[in-house]
Formats: sequence, structure tokens, C-alpha cells
Amino acid sequence: MGGEVSGPVRVVVIGAGAIAQVAHLPALRRLPEVDVAAICDNDAPKAQTLAARFGVPDAYDDIEDVLRYARADAAVICTPNHLHESHVIASLAAGLHVLCERPLALSAAGVERVLKAGERYGKRIMVATNHRFRSDVQAVRGYLAGGEIGTVQAIRGGWHTMQSPRQLPSWRLRLQESGGGAFLDLGAPLVDLGLWLGGWPAPKRVSAHVLRSSADAVEEMASVIITCDNGLLLAVDVSWRHFAEGERFWFDVVGTKGAAAIQPLRIVKDVHGTPTDVTPTGAAGRETQFAQSYRAEWTYFLAAMRGDVNAPPPRDQLLLQRVVDAVYRSAAEGRDTVL
Repeated sequence: MGGEVSGPVRVVVIGAGAIAQVAHLPALRRLPEVDVAAICDNDAPKAQTLAARFGVPDAYDDIEDVLRYARADAAVICTPNHLHESHVIASLAAGLHVLCERPLALSAAGVERVLKAGERYGKRIMVATNHRFRSDVQAVRGYLAGGEIGTVQAIRGGWHTMQSPRQLPSWRLRLQESGGGAFLDLGAPLVDLGLWLGGWPAPKRVSAHVLRSSADAVEEMASVIITCDNGLLLAVDVSWRHFAEGERFWFDVVGTKGAAAIQPLRIVKDVHGTPTDVTPTGAAGRETQFAQSYRAEWTYFLAAMRGDVNAPPPRDQLLLQRVVDAVYRSAAEGRDTVL
């Protein structure tokens, strides 16, 4: 793919919401080969305040202006979900490589349009699947690649947080703008991680159940079971109504010869019929897994922009979007959905 970048990379941040503030800007500030050229948000004072806080030289309130005048090499899209597709395509058309927060689009057709735009303009597109870049996940992937826990048979994950409607940005509660609630926010990243670690088997059946406060509200809780054509079972449980002091997160991988878990990392192998803990030991970094994952993600994206790694277009997001669509269809119809 053409258009590789050399020298310092100029990045523009599109959208000044929470994910830009707590994930991308702190990660970018720690990367010496990056210059954040501008922040853009339709709330001009918000963009200006954030730019001042992170020492960013320019702030814009119009995406067309920032794409035209900021002389950037790459854009990170942190806007509300329904704007991702149009903002990615506009950035590609302006000659920028793009890292987009998930989801890439709100429909499979939208993901296809983005992928075609990437081909048309010859630029890199990457989706912010930051969980893949966690050091504990990378360790599990290494054990899977080495065949040490055998063939993956089941993956079970969950993510419970407390998201008061009063604390959420209003667009997250409007289905047309968010595309979904707790499942899209918390569950889809776990499904992505499970399918990725499982080698992207083809999902064939989805059973989903969601809880909403009203018929026209986005879901606050969801339980989903996905079965794949190779027999892999993937189960995910998520909630925005976790009444506890902190969030709850788990992710377990069960193989024919052992099992793995993250947060905390644990690897157990069957050694002559005895479950044996083989978790690697090492000094834990000072960074949280969250901060570390975003910095590693950006390091990979920069390498892709420079042509140092082979980063294919994110066609896997098309399969993920089809699973997301099947989840909501199953929940709406009250029966399993066959893909």
C-alpha cells in the first residue's frame, strides 16, 4: 500500500470526548515520533480546552477545516459512533491514514464502504481493538500459538460496569447515534477478542438476551452465546448496571490441554493429568493494562503507516459487524439467529 510515512507523524484527533482524553492523547504524548497537530470537536471551547491541556497547537470545530489545514499524516476518529463511517471516509479522501475507535460503522454495508474507500485512496485503516494489544492477552496468544493449551474449545468473557444514564454522553442513549448499548460498548470488544484469539472461525449460531429500561432504550445488560462452525463456544455477559465499588472484567480461554485467563494473567496446563500453573512471571509494568494497550496499539499503527509491518485492511470487522447484527436480531426476535 502506498503513502508510507517517514519522519515525525502529524496526527489530528477528531472528537474531544472521553476516549480521546483518557486513552489516545495520553498515549500519543508518550510517543516521541508523534506530533499531535490539532484537536477537532464541534464544541469549540471543549476542543480548545483539551488542546491547551495537552499542549496541542491548534483546535478546530469543523472536520473539513482540520483535514484541509492541519497538514496531518493520520487521523484518530473519536466521535460518536454514527459519525465514524463518514469521518473515516472524509479523512481517507483527504489523504490521511486512519485509526478509528470501534465500531468502524453501524452496519455491514457501512463497513464495506469504509474498506472500499481505503482501497480507493490507498491509505491504512485500523480499528481501535486495544484489548488485542494488552500484554496479558499477548502472553495468552503466545501460548495458543505454541499449542501449549491445545485447541481452543470455549471462551467465556464478561464486563460489568456502572454507567448511570446521567453520566453517559446523551448520544450513547440514542439508538440511531450509538447503534447499541452495553453489548456494543462492552460485549462486541470481547467477541472481537474471542474470535481473534480463536483464529476467526465462522460463527454459525447466535443466541442473545438483552434487558432494557424501556422498549425504545438501548440495552443495559446482555448475555450472548455464539457457536462457530469449528465447535468453538463463545459466551459473553455484559452490564452497565454493576452495583459494586469497581468494574468486573473476566476473560477465560479453555483448551484441550489447559486454560488461560487474563486480569490477572493465569495459564494452567495439563501435565500428566495434573493441572499445573505455568503462568509466566515477570516484573509488572507501572502502566495499567488500559494505558499500555493503547500505547502498543499506536506503536503498531505507526509501524503500519511506515510500511514496517504488514497490516491488512480490517476485513475482520465485517464479520464482527455481522455477529453484532445477529445479536440484536436474536434479542429482538426471541430466538437463535443463524448466520
